[in-house]
Amino acid sequence: MVTAPLADIRILDLSRVLAGPYCTMVLADYGADVIKVEAPDAGDGTRAWGPPWVGDQSAYFLSANRNKRSITVDLKTPEGRQIIHELAAHADVVIENFKVGGAAKLDVDYTTLAAINPRLVYCSITGYGQTGPYKDRPGYDFIIQAQGGVMSITGPEQGEPYKVGVAIADITTGLFAATAILAALHERQHSGKGQAIDVALLDAQIAWLANVAQNYLATGVPPARYGNAHPSIVPYESFPTADGYIAVGIGTDAQYRKFCAAVGRTDLAEDERFATNAARVEHRAALIPSLQALFRTRTTAAWLELFNALGVPAGPINDVAAALEDPQVQARAMVQEIEHPTVGPIRVLGPVAKFGRTPATVRLAPPALGYHTEEILRDLLGYNAEHIATLRQRGVI
Repeated sequence: MVTAPLADIRILDLSRVLAGPYCTMVLADYGADVIKVEAPDAGDGTRAWGPPWVGDQSAYFLSANRNKRSITVDLKTPEGRQIIHELAAHADVVIENFKVGGAAKLDVDYTTLAAINPRLVYCSITGYGQTGPYKDRPGYDFIIQAQGGVMSITGPEQGEPYKVGVAIADITTGLFAATAILAALHERQHSGKGQAIDVALLDAQIAWLANVAQNYLATGVPPARYGNAHPSIVPYESFPTADGYIAVGIGTDAQYRKFCAAVGRTDLAEDERFATNAARVEHRAALIPSLQALFRTRTTAAWLELFNALGVPAGPINDVAAALEDPQVQARAMVQEIEHPTVGPIRVLGPVAKFGRTPATVRLAPPALGYHTEEILRDLLGYNAEHIATLRQRGVI
């Protein structure tokens, strides 16, 4: 029988909104049994983040919660906390994104749960981490993008800074958290012990500044905004065509010479100002207008045909609809349909990684609130129907 890579891992997910849920969704794609714990009244706050809606489900919630089971538990009640303690005894991983100190107030912090299950890997996600002068501040993606430097390098050269169009700080934080959890699970195979993991949105934001941050560390010069251009490669930007725009990524001198020869502009390759990438970066203001005029002479499709024939990277600037309907995206099963328990068939995004023997799959639609509560309490904790009914009557679940 073919199983997923994490089929033997159970995750207790106490997180909400995006960074934590995105992390657990990735791990769920890889086969982990993710039990999403939600408040009985409203659940994850993103359930109300609409429009748009798919039936009575917010599209935002659907985007980060596939392949999970939902249980409703009131953590403010002693019985609710007892349920979490019992679930933690059966879990490999706990992930939470309460404010610093919030988990301890509810008796679901690492110290409490590790005493129950010493093998537990416990991941905390916050805006600024468990230490440092900002640790008690709330942190949201937009604020982190601003504070973490990415807005200063995003947008047109002249004008206000722009945020990235998706919650990239949240998403990358979730990915960093997922890799950290996998590393801790691997280490546990040798030590037999779990551990606490502290992941901060600001740390993740700083980390993915990558070469831009390193450029500053190397030179002491704060980077400027280049719009769609690249600070270290020319030409590597978007250009207007006869009927739209094209994204061009000419990354080597050989590619540049090949391109110039193909369009009959060998003069642009022979000119000393443009002969090497370093020279082109220095003289981009002289080169780019000539290239802009050149690209306006053909349609986007014609340019793409040429670039593909040359083996030089280029692509259309798609809107989201065109991107999702792209034949390559469809061929890679990046959009999939699955049956939702309350609204019927829905389309969701698919897993990124394609495994050779143990595939990542979309097995479960994002769950309705509390849809699996009785199943989890009965099958995992052994609660009988009478006990479950009493808990429901008292508002614990």
